[in-house]
Amino acid sequence: MADSEEGPDWLTDTDKDILKVLWTRLILSPSIIAENTERSRVSVSRRLDTLQAGGLVKKVDRGKYKISEKGIEAIEVYGHPENFREDTLRTEE
Repeated sequence: MADSEEGPDWLTDTDKDILKVLWTRLILSPSIIAENTERSRVSVSRRLDTLQAGGLVKKVDRGKYKISEKGIEAIEVYGHPENFREDTLRTEE
């Protein structure tokens, strides 16, 4: 896996948005994450599966996810979610 300053090469913009929301350390559903990232629930659900397979998020219950220790470590290596490229983050002004 080739890693860069922006994370693993498989880490998408949607993944970064998801990790930014989960950085709050809340346990959230795909619907709540989608609402807070302006992404579709289907897209978020698919990416949560990938993030879970990569060990960055953990499924804690049916339809509920939280950031894993590996996810926290990855953010510490690649920078806090606020430091992900600004053009990949959707923020309200």
